[in-house]
Amino acid sequence: MKTLYLMRHGETLFNQQKKIQGWCDSPLTELGKKQAKIAKEYFIENEIVLDSAYSSTSERACDTLELVTDLNYSRVKGLKEWNFGDLEAEHEYLNPPLPYGDFFETFGGEREKDFRARVAQTVLELMQADTGGNILMVSHGASCRQFMREWEHVSTVELNGRIANCCILKFAFNENQFELLEIINHDFAGIR
Repeated sequence: MKTLYLMRHGETLFNQQKKIQGWCDSPLTELGKKQAKIAKEYFIENEIVLDSAYSSTSERACDTLELVTDLNYSRVKGLKEWNFGDLEAEHEYLNPPLPYGDFFETFGGEREKDFRARVAQTVLELMQADTGGNILMVSHGASCRQFMREWEHVSTVELNGRIANCCILKFAFNENQFELLEIINHDFAGIR
């Protein structure tokens, strides 16, 4: 059995400005860097030794990973966020109510089904090929949520609320199946 730690990146400039951020990118804020360091403490305090690491090709995810671990890592396009098409970098008020479905396809973005399949297949292939026991993947909020939805039929843990910056989703991986074991949303109330 292997353990997957699927993590969202730290706060970015576009998160702060309430801008839609999928395939476009913006840098981590100082708060985002501090969040990543707190996530690193989670692994240290729980004596979790990471064997390997992967990141979305987005700078915000790579920068987060580099603050969490010194491991060499692979940048993987399949871990990227939802492609929001022409709505990239626009204000979040342009988002429709959830669920988004195929809304973004109209603007040149990805269909929800295609996005979920991309992320799920990428994570599965990485886990199948990796020989380590504890594997970190740093990705994005919607990517993490879609991966959870792909495997919710075998998981008993439910998300109440949002996947906050640097949230860690802990999955067991056995016989090509994932089971969500824990959702770790850190307490960032004391930092600024």
